[in-house]
Amino acid sequence: MAKNNTVVLLIEDNPDHVLLIKEALAVNNIINEIRVVEDGEEALDYLFRRGQYVDPQESPRPTLIILDIKLPKMDGQEVLKIIKSDPGLKHIPVIVLTTTTQEEEIVKSYKNGANSYITKPIDPQEFFDKIKKLKIYWLITNCIPENG
Repeated sequence: MAKNNTVVLLIEDNPDHVLLIKEALAVNNIINEIRVVEDGEEALDYLFRRGQYVDPQESPRPTLIILDIKLPKMDGQEVLKIIKSDPGLKHIPVIVLTTTTQEEEIVKSYKNGANSYITKPIDPQEFFDKIKKLKIYWLITNCIPENG
């Protein structure tokens, strides 16, 4: 069962995708917070509590990270590598959620430490349904350590 302090960090630059993901994750009020950052550099600032995210109360550790690969400022693959190489962050599941279906990108994501790779469907209802399934598994079914 998901804990009351469940926080998802969504690293996504497309506002339409952010809206769909937030709506799908919010179904049944499983998640207390969804934090959104729009590029790779901002994601690392959040995770390493730099700049505007220095206060731990304002940047709680996520229980799950949903990461788009195609991001401005810093590519999602680079962000993934940094997360999975850091002892304090590597235990947090990272779900790659992207439009890219290229086999080389999928392989690269897993080599960089992704816990799952999900493609974004074009149809909004199918997109919504995929996110609901993602939430059910990663936030309700799966056991995630609290403090790595």
